Amino acid sequence: MTEKTAKTLARLTLGSALIFAGVSHLTFARKGFQAQVPDFVPLDKDDTVVYSGIVEMLLGGSLVFANEKQQKTVGQIAAGFFTAIFPGNIEQYTKHRSSLGLDTDRKRFVRLFFQPALVYWALKSTDNI
Repeated sequence: MTEKTAKTLARLTLGSALIFAGVSHLTFARKGFQAQVPDFVPLDKDDTVVYSGIVEMLLGGSLVFANEKQQKTVGQIAAGFFTAIFPGNIEQYTKHRSSLGLDTDRKRFVRLFFQPALVYWALKSTDNI
Protein backbone atom coordinates (compact mmCIF):
# COMPACT_ATOMS: atom_id res chain seq x y z
CA MET A 1 0.00 0.00 0.00
CA THR A 2 1.40 3.39 -0.93
CA GLU A 3 1.64 6.22 1.58
CA LYS A 4 -0.95 8.19 -0.38
CA THR A 5 -3.39 5.26 -0.30
CA ALA A 6 -2.81 4.80 3.44
CA LYS A 7 -3.48 8.49 4.09
CA THR A 8 -6.62 8.39 1.97
CA LEU A 9 -7.87 5.34 3.84
CA ALA A 10 -7.07 7.00 7.18
CA ARG A 11 -8.86 10.21 6.15
CA LEU A 12 -11.94 8.33 4.93
CA THR A 13 -12.02 6.22 8.09
CA LEU A 14 -11.77 9.29 10.33
CA GLY A 15 -14.44 11.08 8.30
CA SER A 16 -16.77 8.10 8.52
CA ALA A 17 -16.16 7.80 12.27
CA LEU A 18 -17.00 11.48 12.72
CA ILE A 19 -20.22 11.08 10.75
CA PHE A 20 -21.17 8.11 12.92
CA ALA A 21 -20.28 10.01 16.11
CA GLY A 22 -22.33 12.99 14.95
CA VAL A 23 -25.35 10.82 14.26
CA SER A 24 -24.94 9.20 17.68
CA HIS A 25 -24.92 12.66 19.28
CA LEU A 26 -28.36 13.26 17.81
CA THR A 27 -29.81 9.82 18.50
CA PHE A 28 -28.90 6.83 20.68
CA ALA A 29 -25.93 8.33 22.61
CA ARG A 30 -27.31 11.83 23.07
CA LYS A 31 -27.74 11.58 26.84
CA GLY A 32 -24.34 9.93 27.28
CA PHE A 33 -22.53 12.76 25.52
CA GLN A 34 -24.08 15.27 27.92
CA ALA A 35 -21.71 13.93 30.63
CA GLN A 36 -18.78 15.28 28.61
CA VAL A 37 -20.08 18.84 28.37
CA PRO A 38 -18.05 21.01 30.75
CA ASP A 39 -19.99 22.99 33.33
CA PHE A 40 -18.44 26.23 32.06
CA VAL A 41 -20.13 25.95 28.66
CA PRO A 42 -22.84 28.62 28.72
CA LEU A 43 -25.31 26.58 26.66
CA ASP A 44 -27.75 23.90 27.72
CA LYS A 45 -25.94 20.54 27.75
CA ASP A 46 -28.39 18.96 25.31
CA ASP A 47 -28.06 21.90 22.91
CA THR A 48 -24.27 21.61 23.11
CA VAL A 49 -24.46 17.89 22.26
CA VAL A 50 -26.75 18.60 19.31
CA TYR A 51 -24.55 21.40 17.96
CA SER A 52 -21.36 19.38 18.37
CA GLY A 53 -23.04 16.43 16.65
CA ILE A 54 -23.92 18.61 13.68
CA VAL A 55 -20.35 19.89 13.53
CA GLU A 56 -19.02 16.33 13.68
CA MET A 57 -21.23 15.26 10.78
CA LEU A 58 -20.13 18.28 8.73
CA LEU A 59 -16.46 17.69 9.52
CA GLY A 60 -16.79 14.00 8.73
CA GLY A 61 -18.45 14.74 5.41
CA SER A 62 -15.81 17.32 4.64
CA LEU A 63 -13.02 14.82 5.33
CA VAL A 64 -14.69 12.26 3.11
CA PHE A 65 -15.52 14.58 0.20
CA ALA A 66 -12.79 17.25 0.27
CA ASN A 67 -10.68 17.47 -2.83
CA GLU A 68 -6.89 17.45 -2.53
CA LYS A 69 -6.72 21.25 -2.41
CA GLN A 70 -9.18 21.42 0.52
CA GLN A 71 -7.92 18.47 2.55
CA LYS A 72 -5.17 20.31 4.45
CA THR A 73 -7.59 22.99 5.62
CA VAL A 74 -10.26 20.46 6.59
CA GLY A 75 -7.65 18.46 8.52
CA GLN A 76 -6.58 21.58 10.41
CA ILE A 77 -10.19 22.38 11.27
CA ALA A 78 -10.81 18.79 12.44
CA ALA A 79 -7.65 18.91 14.59
CA GLY A 80 -8.85 22.21 16.06
CA PHE A 81 -12.24 20.67 16.81
CA PHE A 82 -10.64 17.71 18.59
CA THR A 83 -8.56 20.17 20.61
CA ALA A 84 -11.58 22.33 21.43
CA ILE A 85 -13.61 19.43 22.81
CA PHE A 86 -10.76 18.01 24.89
CA PRO A 87 -11.88 19.94 28.01
CA GLY A 88 -15.02 17.79 27.91
CA ASN A 89 -12.91 14.66 28.29
CA ILE A 90 -11.01 16.27 31.14
CA GLU A 91 -14.28 17.31 32.79
CA GLN A 92 -15.66 13.79 32.52
CA TYR A 93 -12.51 12.45 34.19
CA THR A 94 -12.17 15.06 36.94
CA LYS A 95 -15.88 15.03 37.80
CA HIS A 96 -16.03 11.21 37.72
CA ARG A 97 -18.92 11.19 35.25
CA SER A 98 -19.77 7.77 33.91
CA SER A 99 -21.15 7.48 30.40
CA LEU A 100 -20.49 5.87 27.05
CA GLY A 101 -18.76 2.91 28.67
CA LEU A 102 -16.36 5.11 30.60
CA ASP A 103 -17.49 3.96 34.02
CA THR A 104 -14.22 4.00 35.97
CA ASP A 105 -11.60 6.65 36.59
CA ARG A 106 -9.05 4.44 34.88
CA LYS A 107 -11.12 4.20 31.68
CA ARG A 108 -11.78 7.94 31.75
CA PHE A 109 -8.06 8.61 32.26
CA VAL A 110 -7.00 6.31 29.41
CA ARG A 111 -9.55 8.06 27.17
CA LEU A 112 -7.64 11.32 27.62
CA PHE A 113 -4.76 9.92 25.58
CA PHE A 114 -6.98 9.23 22.58
CA GLN A 115 -7.68 12.91 21.95
CA PRO A 116 -4.08 13.78 20.95
CA ALA A 117 -4.15 10.67 18.76
CA LEU A 118 -7.25 12.03 16.99
CA VAL A 119 -5.52 15.39 16.47
CA TYR A 120 -2.51 13.61 14.98
CA TRP A 121 -4.77 11.41 12.81
CA ALA A 122 -6.61 14.44 11.43
CA LEU A 123 -3.35 16.23 10.62
CA LYS A 124 -1.42 13.23 9.27
CA SER A 125 -4.21 11.95 7.04
CA THR A 126 -4.55 15.35 5.40
CA ASP A 127 -0.84 15.98 4.73
CA ASN A 128 -0.40 18.55 7.49
CA ILE A 129 2.42 16.49 9.03
